[in-house]
Amino acid sequence: MPPAATPSASAGAVDPPATAVAPARETDLQKLVNEAHLKFRALTEGANADYIPELARIPSELYGVAIVTVDGRAYVAGDVEYAFSIQSVSKPFTAALVMQQRGAEALQKQIGVEPTGFPFNAIEAIALQPQRSGNPLVNAGAIAAVSMVEAPDAEAKYRLIEGWYGDFAGQKLTMLSEIYKSEAATNRGNRAIAALLAKYGRIYADPVESVDVYTRQCAIGVNARQLAVMGATLANGGVNPLTGKRVLDSTHVPKLLAIMTMAGFYDESGLWAYRAGLPAKTGVGGGIVAVVPGRMAIVGFSPRLNQAGNSIRATRAIEYIAGELGVSVFGAGR
Repeated sequence: MPPAATPSASAGAVDPPATAVAPARETDLQKLVNEAHLKFRALTEGANADYIPELARIPSELYGVAIVTVDGRAYVAGDVEYAFSIQSVSKPFTAALVMQQRGAEALQKQIGVEPTGFPFNAIEAIALQPQRSGNPLVNAGAIAAVSMVEAPDAEAKYRLIEGWYGDFAGQKLTMLSEIYKSEAATNRGNRAIAALLAKYGRIYADPVESVDVYTRQCAIGVNARQLAVMGATLANGGVNPLTGKRVLDSTHVPKLLAIMTMAGFYDESGLWAYRAGLPAKTGVGGGIVAVVPGRMAIVGFSPRLNQAGNSIRATRAIEYIAGELGVSVFGAGR
């Protein structure tokens, strides 16, 4: 990979995992994961996303719950090895790459960090709001973030993003080709978003290429266990708890978690902060990752979504675990 396409040298350094007080006894965490999986397994509310046809074909009964702690311990139940498309859960990790390459101030100035108050794919938000791209966790801001990634061409940019995600997961991740083909054939809305961003000077590479790389990014496959490691890397201040590799400079982590708190749950972010109080990111592939800073990541996966695009069973499972542990970043009130 040419130097221009590589994150700063500090991202490749190997550090020992950060020390932290154990969040709970091992048996307690496994018991909570088992309880959360059992408690919401019978829920049949919601439906798979169908605007991407291939997502509608994913078995709706799939359901997995995972915790990975900052010392690398994993507690899992259910379908945690099934590789689903990461979709919008990818957005904070690409935002992290932009921060690593260009700095947090560049992300703030060239994309923004404010919640939009609109659905994640809203066209009207671009036309009505002065920042246009909003924040990197809505589609407009996420496409703009992809356009900011430094790489010599579109293919190198995608490979850099794919490898970056793999560093967070501690394993190689690859694109699910059928998901990509299905999404690329139906992403007219995202193409319109990119064209509007170009009109307002808020996209920083070729709009068509940026949408394609973004679409490939969203089609990367990840399972619940791997996603929990990705979240635990953020919980661990940017150091992967399995590999010991520093992936993201620690100075960027609080800012990224702040964006996830304000905008990570689509247009239910306020409700999520009220109920669970954790930085999180959801995706229409059915995955959700929530971060307990300094302690762990909690992940749920289930394809059935509510009207906002959030997995119903995954939401309930993470809320339950967070409540039982009392890990809201706003305090442990019950």
